[in-house]
Amino acid sequence: MPEVKKLPPDSKGRVRYRAVVDIGRDPATGKRKQVTVTKPTAKEVKAEVARMTHQRDTATLIMPNKATVSEWTTEWFAKKAEDIEETTAYNYASLLKHIHKHLGAIRLQELTESNVEGFRDTLLTTARRRGGTAGTGLHPKTVTEVLNRLREILQRALIRKLVHANVAQYVVVTKKARAAGRKQYPRLVPWAVPEVHQFVAGLEGDRLYAPLLLSLMGLRPAEVCGLRWSEDVDLKAGTLAIANTRTMIANNSSRVIEKDTKTEAGARILPLPKRAADALKKLCATQAKERLVAGEAYTESGYVFADELGVALTPKDLRESAYEVMKRLELRRVRLYDARHSCMTFLSSQGVPDHVLAAWAGHTSADFTRRRYVHMSPEDLQPAADAWDGLHGGA
Repeated sequence: MPEVKKLPPDSKGRVRYRAVVDIGRDPATGKRKQVTVTKPTAKEVKAEVARMTHQRDTATLIMPNKATVSEWTTEWFAKKAEDIEETTAYNYASLLKHIHKHLGAIRLQELTESNVEGFRDTLLTTARRRGGTAGTGLHPKTVTEVLNRLREILQRALIRKLVHANVAQYVVVTKKARAAGRKQYPRLVPWAVPEVHQFVAGLEGDRLYAPLLLSLMGLRPAEVCGLRWSEDVDLKAGTLAIANTRTMIANNSSRVIEKDTKTEAGARILPLPKRAADALKKLCATQAKERLVAGEAYTESGYVFADELGVALTPKDLRESAYEVMKRLELRRVRLYDARHSCMTFLSSQGVPDHVLAAWAGHTSADFTRRRYVHMSPEDLQPAADAWDGLHGGA
C-alpha cells in the first residue's frame, strides 16, 4: 500500500489526503505510469488505492477520464465514418444528434442506466425536432435505432477501458411502447394486385413507363436510377444486371451518389419479363429519337432513367413521377419502395420459393425477405380457408 500523506489545509481550511498509485508501465515508452488519488479522508484514499491496485493486477483498471458522452461520441463517429458508406454516415449523424442533445453533457464515466432509460423515454415522448408534430415522440423504430447506436458507442468505450460497463446494454423500447407505436404509426399496406393492374394500365404511353414498371418488378428506386444501357441492359439476352445504384444523401437534397449495390447479394442478374423487356425497347427507341431532335444539346449520360435531353434523373424524380401517376389515376398513394413489397407478396402467393424471392430481391437471407416483404392479404389467404372446409368433411 503506498504511503498516504496528509496535505496542508487549503484556503478554506479543508484537509485532504493523497497517495500515488503505480498502475504499470506505458507500452510505448516503458515509463512508469502513476495516478494521484486525493480524498477528504485517509480511509477513502486507502479504499480507492485498494480498488485501483486490484483492478491493475486483474487487468480491469479503468482510468479516471473527464470526457463527456458527446466528446466520445464524436471521436467514435469519426472512426466509424471511415468504414461506412456516405449515405449511412448521414443517417448515423442524424441519429447521433439526439445523443449529443440529451446525454452529451454527462461525463462518459458518470453515465448510468437510469440516464439511458430517461433518454429513451424522452425520445418516445418529446424528442421530435421538426415538422408539424415537433415536440412529440419519435417512431419506436427510430428510438430503437438511436439506442442501438448508443449501445455500440458504449461497447467501444468498454473495449477501450474508458467505462466499467455498457449501461445501455439492456435498455430497449418496451413492448408497451412498441404496441402504442403500431397504433400511432400503422403499417402502410402495399398495393394489392388490382391496384398494381390499375397503375400499370395507367402507365401505358407514359414516357417513363419502363422505369416505373421496373419498380413494380421489385427493384429498389436507387437500382432503377443506376441502370445503364450499355453495361446493365441486354435486350438480346433478355437480362438486367443490377450492379450500380444512384442514391441521394437526403430526400430533399440535390446531391446524388453513385455506388455499387448495397450488399454483395444486391449485385444480381435478373431475367426480364416480356412486358418489362418490351417497355425497355420502346424507351430505347424513344431516347434515340430524342437524341436526334436535341442534337448537340443532348447529354450522353447512358442511363435508362434520363430526361428528354439525356440527363440522368434521380430517385426523387422517380418518386415524384410515380406520385403524379397515382394522383391522375386516383390511386391510393403508397411509397414507391413499397412496390417491392407488392412484388414479393405476389410472387410468394404464386408459389415462388423463398430462396428465389431472396435472390430476386437482392437479399442474403430468405427468412428476412419473407418476414419483411411478404404481406398476405385476406384474398391471399383464401385458399387456406377453402382447404379448411375439408377438415370437417365439408364439400
